[in-house]
Amino acid sequence: MEDKIIIYTDGACSGNQHDENIGGYGAVLIYKDNRKEICGGEINTTNNRMELKACIMALQALKKKSIPIEIHTDSAYLCNCFNQKWYVKWQKNGWINSKKEPVENKDLWSELIDLVNSFNSINFIKVKGHSGIELNELADALANKGMAEVKK
Repeated sequence: MEDKIIIYTDGACSGNQHDENIGGYGAVLIYKDNRKEICGGEINTTNNRMELKACIMALQALKKKSIPIEIHTDSAYLCNCFNQKWYVKWQKNGWINSKKEPVENKDLWSELIDLVNSFNSINFIKVKGHSGIELNELADALANKGMAEVKK
């Protein structure tokens, strides 16, 4: 078995288009026989912010930067940004997107890009959401748990 860290991430948001909504993020990290689950939530956020936060929190939880990482996500927003190198153009264009508008979530993107660049190897893999992939379903459940904890 190849030496790598497997991460599944997910974000969720209830009332995505309303003020005072609640969002949650979840991630499952697996390395050899070790497994870690993380979750959390925020008020007044968006689904996309929670997708990014899940990835940030997962990477921040890692101790070693030299082991290859696979990040599985059902977020095309997250996956495409890295696989299609959107962030390179954003940075080159002063954080302006292809529609000539400011990039949304620049604060989280900046943090995530710096994190990703601090590791030797990260591969982003797009998975289909809510399709019975066990660890993706678990990441979704953790994101919902994060939302529930904010509601308390």
